[in-house]
Amino acid sequence: MTPFALAVALATALLGAPQGSPAAETAWLPPVRPLVVERPFVAPAGPYAPGHRGVDLKAEPGTPVRAPASGVVRVAGTVAGKDVVSLEHAQPVLGRRGWRTTYEGVRATVTVGESVTAGELLGIVVTHAHGRGVHWGLKLGREYADPLLLLRRPVVLKPLRS
Repeated sequence: MTPFALAVALATALLGAPQGSPAAETAWLPPVRPLVVERPFVAPAGPYAPGHRGVDLKAEPGTPVRAPASGVVRVAGTVAGKDVVSLEHAQPVLGRRGWRTTYEGVRATVTVGESVTAGELLGIVVTHAHGRGVHWGLKLGREYADPLLLLRRPVVLKPLRS
């Protein structure tokens, strides 16, 4: 391991997330484990422009899908022929409240209006429009963001004092 890589790893372990970062605002968990991204988020240029408004996570049918943070179930069932679960979160993300996380390709084990806590079972993987696994989204109103931002812990290196 190079000295720089070692410093980054050590800083991540010791410093955690800086104040104001999404990870500092609340601790979020991955909805499936292991977390393997098959297709990343691609922000659209406008509301009707092409993009990939979420991430596709690799997961076999039957894999449990868990709440990444506490929230209230807003959708749990079939929408346009697709199995979908959606949670509304009170925790701030990017400095704002009211964000929803969405899970396409998930057969719900929760019901609309139910409060869930981080790590609680939402459902099991079936399939989604892009294939197998889970399509995980993050949105506020009509604005989409990369849900992986919820899991990232930015590293800030500070000079050593002698």
